[in-house]
Amino acid sequence: MTRIFLIGYMGAGKTTLGRALARELGLEFIDLDFFIEQRYHHSVSGLFALHGEEGFRRIEQQMLHEVGEFEDVIVACGGGTPCFFDNMDYMNLQGETVFLQVPIEVLFRRLAHHRSKRPVLADKTDEELRGFIARSLEGRMPFYSRARHTFPAARLESHTEIAESVALFRRQLGL
Repeated sequence: MTRIFLIGYMGAGKTTLGRALARELGLEFIDLDFFIEQRYHHSVSGLFALHGEEGFRRIEQQMLHEVGEFEDVIVACGGGTPCFFDNMDYMNLQGETVFLQVPIEVLFRRLAHHRSKRPVLADKTDEELRGFIARSLEGRMPFYSRARHTFPAARLESHTEIAESVALFRRQLGL
């Protein structure tokens, strides 16, 4: 039985790498945010608006505990998932946790390109976005650093880089 939880900042490549890895290993792939949206018939931003951050984080915790019981699965968690309640302890008990580490400049490039799709970033200038990423990442590192593994995920820009990253991930985790 395999359970892998991918954690890291938004734009780190959790969905990109997770999907490719699941395909390669013949495992189910779950994007936790998408799972929540399908269950609650609202976007994550809609759930934040309806329930506030506290309410959303409780929903997220419940859904994490649900998918954390699945077998042979790779779960791409939301960027904030490890930072609330017992989520990090729970994931470490249930399976392998992997922090996708990406330099701030790479995160900036990825997020700046798609900032209109992320309401929390949409109105930020480039300078504000860089600062926001740096401050947020610093605040989340105490949680991200509790992952059992750290994986360098800066190279996910092409099919070749994704395939090379999947091979490296498999070697690093012995899969």
